[in-house]
Amino acid sequence: MFEMSENGSEPVRSYSRTWSEIENMLSDAEDRLAQWKNWYEQCRKKGDLDGMKESARNHKALQGVVKTLKWTLGEEGVGTPLE
Repeated sequence: MFEMSENGSEPVRSYSRTWSEIENMLSDAEDRLAQWKNWYEQCRKKGDLDGMKESARNHKALQGVVKTLKWTLGEEGVGTPLE
């Protein structure tokens, strides 16, 4: 959940994250992305369809996280994360 402003329509944001925190989050997200890809491959070798679905779903979600963080940092060549 997030806090709402007094009028109840806008979330309260601190804008206090440092560039270093964002860089660290990107590194963590990229590590987890690789972990989910590896887990997918392990599940595929075992024929674990449920595991494959879960790992593919989480991998795809983390791709969006990585793209958003790279966009936030202004990485060259990274377009809008909405596409």
